[in-house]
Amino acid sequence: MRKAIKYSLIAVIAIAALLLCAGYYMLGYALKPEELVSRSRNIESSLEYMRQTYPEVGHWIDSLQAAEALHDLYIENDEGTPLHALYVPAADSTNHTAVIVHGYTDNSIRMMMIGYLYNRQLGYNILLPDLYGHGLSGGTEVQMGWKDRLDVLRWTEEANHLFGGNTEMVVHGISMGAATTMCVSGEVQQGIYQQPFIKCFVEDCGYTSAWDEFKGELKNQFGLPAFPLLYVASTLCHIEYGWSFQEASPLEQVKKCTLPMLFIHGDADTFVPTWMVHPLYEAKPAPKELWIVPGAEHAVAYKENTEAYTRKVRDFVGTYIH
Repeated sequence: MRKAIKYSLIAVIAIAALLLCAGYYMLGYALKPEELVSRSRNIESSLEYMRQTYPEVGHWIDSLQAAEALHDLYIENDEGTPLHALYVPAADSTNHTAVIVHGYTDNSIRMMMIGYLYNRQLGYNILLPDLYGHGLSGGTEVQMGWKDRLDVLRWTEEANHLFGGNTEMVVHGISMGAATTMCVSGEVQQGIYQQPFIKCFVEDCGYTSAWDEFKGELKNQFGLPAFPLLYVASTLCHIEYGWSFQEASPLEQVKKCTLPMLFIHGDADTFVPTWMVHPLYEAKPAPKELWIVPGAEHAVAYKENTEAYTRKVRDFVGTYIH
């Protein structure tokens, strides 16, 4: 009997140790991917990517740099971490402003195609943050849009001050940036957070929650169910970084948002599956619009449908920003 108890305890300890190791591995795999250094931190590579992928936007960026019209801005978040953003004033003075939020392991440069849409095509001031852990901002891990929402709220205040103090503003994000945008939207309730200048939101291919996204990737990449590994990793995330995968829920945030939101999602998206946009859209109180982009995979709706995308965004934001 004693031997049986002893062996059972050893087995339990071994399984617990294995789960702990696997949980830490998953946490690092998800929140500290190699691409944070090789892609997000590599500014020259990001500039070259834009020149090759969006030649017109690449020429525009080069012209902004030559004219010293592409500016850097640094602030600190509430924990004292330095955060970086790029900004470009409109060619003609305006109070129309867009804060544009990049995705997972991207950076502000890799969102300049949306900056081009707003600044060059629509005549807006633009500000593009590097999220925590990305680009030229401090931090070592991805926050999946959750704690990022508080940083982006700070950036909207900075943008409002930077561009005259009486802006009318849209927050527009893609992928994890869209999740961040939706998380921001739940905090902006009729000026409670002193952001009455935010008039509307555009989210492009955002996920319902970090939990749902990681659950799908755990199954797709490793063939594993959520239990027990995802539960362990989420608990470790809460211990290490102060938030859990379940807590990081754009779905819960949009339920609280009464400002207008445009939802965009490709119908061929498998990375953030298309099905996710439907509960998000249904949960969001009106006013809202939904555009399912035929044939578009993840985060390529603008690239493959530039004119239609520009028209949709122009018409939507133009309804609420005058």
